[in-house]
Amino acid sequence: MLVNARQVALTELWQQRWPACPPIGYMLRDRYRDLWARFHSLPGSKRYADDDNEYAIILERYNAVLDDLFAGADVYVITSVWTAEPDVPEHQSNMDYWQTLLAEDDPDLAFRTYSHLFVSRRAWQHGCINALLREVADYQVAGVLITDTRMERIHYPYDGGADVILPTTEERDQLRDRYSSWLSSHPAGL
Repeated sequence: MLVNARQVALTELWQQRWPACPPIGYMLRDRYRDLWARFHSLPGSKRYADDDNEYAIILERYNAVLDDLFAGADVYVITSVWTAEPDVPEHQSNMDYWQTLLAEDDPDLAFRTYSHLFVSRRAWQHGCINALLREVADYQVAGVLITDTRMERIHYPYDGGADVILPTTEERDQLRDRYSSWLSSHPAGL
């Protein structure tokens, strides 16, 4: 597959901003713990919705934090397709291929895992990716990242909540304080 200038620019931007970690959401927390905050999607740290009211809470919480991070800005929405093969799989027509990462380098080829990243740029609006966020909440999709176009702020939604990585501890603390009732009671913030 040919690499284009946009793919190179995105990769260079990521490596400049987050050199200790590839763009794989679950790895960011450990590598940038001092810039990380986690918010749970439902009261009492409940992981999955049972009804439409709980889905509404999940989407409102995702969108409240996303609005705080990205209101009035363009964002990159990055999705991942996980495979056991290095070949790029078919993808959504509204997303452009970015790169493929060897996410799990197992000596046994049957256990190697590749993350194929796709990206789209869009103007952030409250609710503009609700369908994708609902798939994340139901664990139908994993590995989604939403970031500003300078890749300074990262929102990594997962089934049960969202991890946020911010440029400074001060900004992280302000966001944590604003949504303190959505934080975990676990001592490590998980």
